[in-house]
Formats: sequence, structure tokens, C-alpha cells
Amino acid sequence: MPVQIVQALGALLIGGVFVFAGIEHFLKFGAMRGYLAAQKFPAPALMLAAGSAVEIIAGFLLAVGMARPFAAGALVVFTLATNLMLLRFWASEEPERQVLRNAFLINIAVIGGLLLAGCL
Repeated sequence: MPVQIVQALGALLIGGVFVFAGIEHFLKFGAMRGYLAAQKFPAPALMLAAGSAVEIIAGFLLAVGMARPFAAGALVVFTLATNLMLLRFWASEEPERQVLRNAFLINIAVIGGLLLAGCL
């Protein structure tokens, strides 16, 4: 299989995950806003709407191969910010610490994939 096809498929898959997540956040907006408020997130409704829009728009652009460096960069910033603000495993006790740390590390791997996808 040619490298370009594999790269395009990878960008489609990683971008599609963000599109799916962003749409799901809008569909479950009330519950997600409540969760963010409980986590002491600033302006939870505004941040949720903005973050979900970034996921959908940048994810779509990445998935279809438009403005890949920009789209991947926006998703890197979004994922890093979300990681640091929501998956604060260092402030939790076991067993929650392990669950949050695993999610944090998975997101770090996603950032690596986004960096690769943005360099196509």
C-alpha cells in the first residue's frame, strides 16, 4: 500500500475521532457542562462549545486533508490544554489516579499522531 494512502487513512481516522467526539459533546451538552462545572472549569458552557467546535472543524479539515498543519496544530493545542486542565492525575488518589494517568498518556500519544498527521 503506498505511503500516501496510509497517511491519508491515518489523518482520516484521527480527524474522524475528533469530529465524532465534538458532535457527541454537543449532543450531551448539559451533562458535559455539568461535569466541567463540577471540575471547577472556568466558563464551562463557553469552553465546552468552543472546544467542541474546534474538535469538529479542525477534525474535519484534518480528515479530508485540508489545511492539515493548521488543523493538526489546533487539535494539538486543544488536546494538550484539555489534558492539563481535566486529566490532573497528580491531584487524585488511587484508583482514580491510575485511570486519569492512563487517559493522559493516551492523549499524549494522540498528540504524537497529530504531529505526524500535520507534517504530511
